[in-house]
Amino acid sequence: MLINQAKNLASLPFSGLQQIQQSVQKTQALLNQARNIAFNVQQIDQMFSQKYGAISLSATDQQLVSDARSRWQNTVGGLQDALRIQAGVVGNIDSNRTQMSTLVTQSQGATGVLQATQAGNQLLALQSQQLSDLVALISANGRAGALTEAERTAAAEQGREQRRRFLAPGSGYQPGSTRMFNNGN
Repeated sequence: MLINQAKNLASLPFSGLQQIQQSVQKTQALLNQARNIAFNVQQIDQMFSQKYGAISLSATDQQLVSDARSRWQNTVGGLQDALRIQAGVVGNIDSNRTQMSTLVTQSQGATGVLQATQAGNQLLALQSQQLSDLVALISANGRAGALTEAERTAAAEQGREQRRRFLAPGSGYQPGSTRMFNNGN
């Protein structure tokens, strides 16, 4: 009876916690590298109002072009960030598969309740890490989609302002005669 109780109290000789933490840290590092408009609420509010807010009626044409380029760069950066996070999550799959196989083997070879419970807990931790990767992936893809839509919306507003300027009486388009070919003069 004491031998069986000792087996039930024996600790699992394997821990996958370090590998799980490394996978989480890799994904977190990719999220922290997100450029331009990051995942910080205060930064998002500030940058969004600056770059995607109402188009200034007094902005110069050069400023409109510069703002449009900046918005485009944010969108491209968001798409690149999403691709990098996707690559990081996919990179974790092989490590997770190996670790899951090891943990299942440890669980099946458990000599007591404590070992089986510890293996089960580590499998749950691995599953939590995979869910964290999934949340990061969905967040990055959502961010990229939101930036794309914000850029489209701002571009439409900027287009309306540029059309208004073009058609404005006196300062917009002024018809005139044009010489297309040199008549030898």
